[in-house]
Amino acid sequence: MAYSNESDKDKFLHPHARYYGQVKPENLVFNANLQEFTQKVGYITSLETSGKLSPQDAYQQIKALWKQLKHSKKELEIGQEPPTSA
Repeated sequence: MAYSNESDKDKFLHPHARYYGQVKPENLVFNANLQEFTQKVGYITSLETSGKLSPQDAYQQIKALWKQLKHSKKELEIGQEPPTSA
C-alpha cells in the first residue's frame, strides 16, 4: 500500500475515532488522551507478543501509561461532581 504523502501515513499509523460524547474541552482532551493510550498499549502488546519486549517490560510500560491517563483524568476533573453551592 503506497501513501501519497506523510499525512496519509500519519492518519494510518495514528487514527483518531470521531467523538460522540458531550462536547466540552476537557472531554475532548481526555478522549484524545484515551485514544493515544489505547494505541500505545496496542503497540506494546504487539511487541511483547512478537518477543521483542519482555512481559515484565510490557507490564511496566502499560502501568506507566495507565498512571499518565489517570493523572490526565484527575487534572481535567473528568467524572467529578461539580461543587454544590449551599
